[in-house]
Amino acid sequence: LHKNKFESLPKVSFMTSHMKSLKYLDMSNNLLRHDGADVQCQWAESLTELDLSSNQLADAVFECLPVSIKKLSLQNNQISNVPKGVAELKSLEELNLASNRLADLPGCSGFTSLQFLNIEMNLILTPSADFFQSCPRVRELQAGHNPFKCSCELQAFIRLERQSGGKLFGWPAAYVCEYPEGLRGTELKDFHLSELACNTTLLLVTALLLTLVLVAVVAFLCIYLDVPWYARMTWQWTQTKRRAWHNPPGDQETVLQFHAFVSYSERDSLWVKDELIPNLEKGEGCIQLCQHERNFIPGKSIVENIINCIEKSYKSIFVLSPNFVQSEWCHYELYFAHHKLFSENSNSLILILLEPIPPYVIPARYHKLKALMARRTYLEWPKERSKRALFWANLRAAISINLP
Repeated sequence: LHKNKFESLPKVSFMTSHMKSLKYLDMSNNLLRHDGADVQCQWAESLTELDLSSNQLADAVFECLPVSIKKLSLQNNQISNVPKGVAELKSLEELNLASNRLADLPGCSGFTSLQFLNIEMNLILTPSADFFQSCPRVRELQAGHNPFKCSCELQAFIRLERQSGGKLFGWPAAYVCEYPEGLRGTELKDFHLSELACNTTLLLVTALLLTLVLVAVVAFLCIYLDVPWYARMTWQWTQTKRRAWHNPPGDQETVLQFHAFVSYSERDSLWVKDELIPNLEKGEGCIQLCQHERNFIPGKSIVENIINCIEKSYKSIFVLSPNFVQSEWCHYELYFAHHKLFSENSNSLILILLEPIPPYVIPARYHKLKALMARRTYLEWPKERSKRALFWANLRAAISINLP
């Protein structure tokens, strides 16, 4: 009875109710509808094959189907969902739902004997991966020619194909990505995403671990290189500079007043007072030294005094020894003198090695001192008295300048 003008599916069912031997009925290419109103359908009990393709049937058609049906075609209709629990078609073995509006694979709760399902050319973006678990008797699934969205959700369906053992009909040619635009035309078998990209929990745990490792590494480097100390010193230097800029012009004493600023450990003060100062400040070619004990201005902070003394001195002399390495104030003085060296591009540092310093004694934050000792020539204090005259001559030559 295909290609006629039948309109009511319940009426067609009543027409067949007295046909005791009817097994196959073709009602395709008609105008059949079923609005789902309280109209009971009554089909011939002998009917096993029914073709309702190319009609105007919607979801309510499942309320009006013969219970004994084994082979059913609903191709090319307007079905968007297969209602659960509505139809109890326990004998149904073949179901054709191609060319409808379905957005997902139907379950088999009402089709316990289903073996073949055709759901091609619907609107399925991401098919459910548990289809074969809910439909254990299905031997063949035709789900190709759908607008598949290739994303993480589709990975489970692709794995399902590998596990199904060839149950997907038309694989792989009929299974092609439609979305996103960049993957259009890619076969599902060629679409792969890493486990990390699709597993949100794993991604979060990995990101958290990487963040913790990064924080730990940064913290270790900060402690090892004493970054907080350098940040604090830079802040002190900036604050001192800011105060200097805001002072009246008459208060700014930026003119060089000393030949050299002397930085030393308190434990080496005897050598400085008994040897260095007498030999440089007395005699021919008198040299003016800036020493913290006599030239620091009361009322100013130690850091500010250090900065001012270094800036008012042509050179900075550092008396190096194991004691120097253990002094934090000496480190401040070295830091600011080193800063001046680079900011003014001058050659203002003079290193005097009073005693040998084993490399393992120098802390990690003294990497500037290590670098200076590695690339700059330093004067070594001689133990033999006969060599000291040359030492003082070299030191005087390094400081020689006419102050204004």
